[in-house]
Amino acid sequence: MVNAAVEMYYDPYDYAIDDDPYPVWRRMREEAPLYYNDKYGFYALSRYADVAHALPDWETYRSGRGTTADILFNNIEVPPGILLFEDPPLHDVHRRLLSRVFTPRRMLAVEDLVRGFCSRALDPLMSGDGFDFVADLGAIMPMRTIGYLLGIPEEGQQQIRDRTDRNIAVSDTAGDVSATVFAESLALFAEYIEWRASHPSDDLMTELLNAEIEEPDGTRRTLERTEVLAYTAMIAGAGGETTARLIGFMGELLGVHPAQRHELAADPSLIPSAVEETLRYEPPSPVQARYVARDVELYGHTVSEGSFMLLLNGSANRDDARFTNPDRFDIHRRGGHLSFGQGLHFCLGSALARLEARVAFEEVFKRWSDWEVDYANAERARTSSVRGWARLPVGTA
Repeated sequence: MVNAAVEMYYDPYDYAIDDDPYPVWRRMREEAPLYYNDKYGFYALSRYADVAHALPDWETYRSGRGTTADILFNNIEVPPGILLFEDPPLHDVHRRLLSRVFTPRRMLAVEDLVRGFCSRALDPLMSGDGFDFVADLGAIMPMRTIGYLLGIPEEGQQQIRDRTDRNIAVSDTAGDVSATVFAESLALFAEYIEWRASHPSDDLMTELLNAEIEEPDGTRRTLERTEVLAYTAMIAGAGGETTARLIGFMGELLGVHPAQRHELAADPSLIPSAVEETLRYEPPSPVQARYVARDVELYGHTVSEGSFMLLLNGSANRDDARFTNPDRFDIHRRGGHLSFGQGLHFCLGSALARLEARVAFEEVFKRWSDWEVDYANAERARTSSVRGWARLPVGTA
């Protein structure tokens, strides 16, 4: 069933839709579960059952040409080593390596580090009458954490974050992404990696430089410099951006749901559940782009090989067929979500993101139990892959 209603329109580059995509997504689920956009030539799936089925089906829906709309639609060449943009067998080789890097043991070891970064960010703000959940916390702590894990000194971390912000920002059209976006990102890390090669330390960069991977034919080799660069750029970018948006959304949602905020203040053991509900209700990465690698029948229509497909996990998370009262924010909800993906592309950094958000709000609630969102001075981030606030000031007085 492809859309027939002229007035229903979905476009990932439309700012007005991005501000609140949920009414459009609801109509798509109800009226056009297979939606087609003529302007950019993509299909979209919006129902939970369809998205949950498609996400792990890598043989039909491929990531190797890009998993964000701007990269995929503009046919930007993707370098090897960026796991998000790979398919098996190369994906499996690289993921096995990163699985050894993002171990539960290592995640446990960073909790005290994360708590220290939160305290350092929040303590100076306690004497004021407010703070910014993104600019003062969400944009700082994840960047510091991933920078420490990688072995990037603090003075270089802000430059990297600024570059990441510029690279993923979009205007309201799909045609302005630079063909050199990856080269520009990788160049930032080249100097750090060359220095680390002769000055090894206990960090991820050193681990990547020394790691051996097994090729599909059984041979073993160390990573090429371009792969180390791509890994490092991917971890630095993905590790900071999505968690910053998660913290911003959670600050907003708790600001406008005071009863639930007070429950968390009284019982911080509920914070992990609130993190999961925030991920369901306002996922920082709500749209996954895929290249259709073979013809597939959907709702009586053949989606042909070579088509572009957007998998709307943000819509799936609000599907009435899966969730009771899905448009209600409820920190006691159970039942999961698709915000970290499914299958072989399930987010490797999910444990770190959950830890960072939990610790961030444990530390916030040690200092404040009440805040109001200052929407007049809030500002949205505009990207084709990550949705959320660039600034979210709140008043605490």
